[in-house]
Amino acid sequence: MPNWGGGNRCGACQGLVYHAEEVQCDGKSFHKCCFLCMVCRKGLDSNNVAIHDTEIYCKSCYGKKYGPKGYGYGQGAGTLNMDLSRPRPTTNPNPSKFAQKFGGSEKCARCGESVYAAEKIVGAGKPWHKNCFRCAKCGKSLESTTQTEKDGEIYCKACYAKNFGPKGFGYGQGAGALVHAQ
Repeated sequence: MPNWGGGNRCGACQGLVYHAEEVQCDGKSFHKCCFLCMVCRKGLDSNNVAIHDTEIYCKSCYGKKYGPKGYGYGQGAGTLNMDLSRPRPTTNPNPSKFAQKFGGSEKCARCGESVYAAEKIVGAGKPWHKNCFRCAKCGKSLESTTQTEKDGEIYCKACYAKNFGPKGFGYGQGAGALVHAQ
C-alpha cells in the first residue's frame, strides 16, 4: 500500500520525515530539528557530524568521548588508550517525556541534582552542571580540555600535578628545596 504524503522514519524520534525537512546521514533520515549531537545537542551538518554505531555526535564531542585519552590528550597522567565502551544509560530507567526530550534524567556528579541539556557538561564520563564543573581542590572553573580525573573527582592540571603527580628530587621542587651544606 502506498505511503501517501509520508516519508521515511526519523532516526531520532521515529516520526515521519517529509522530503522538505529531511536530512540524510549514513543511510538514515532525520528531521532537521532532530539532527543533533547526542551529548551537547548542537545542530549538526555534513561538516561536523561523526557517527558511532547508530549514534550521531558533533566532531568535538565524538573526540572527547571516543578519541585518544591519556597524558597529552587533556586527561592528565595515565596511559594512552582508546575507550570504545558503550555510553552508560541514565540512572533513571523511566524518565519522563520531558526529560527524554530536554535532558534532566541524568544527575550531576558533584551536587546530585538533575542536569538539563542547556547546562550540561560531560567530563570524566559523567554529566555536570556548568557551575559544578570546577576543580575539587581550588574551585577553579574547568573546561573539558583543562580537567583531569582521579577516583571520580575532577581537578585542574595544577592541583592534579601537586597532589597526585610524581614527588621527590627533580620534580618541581626547584632550587628552594636544595640544602647548601658547608
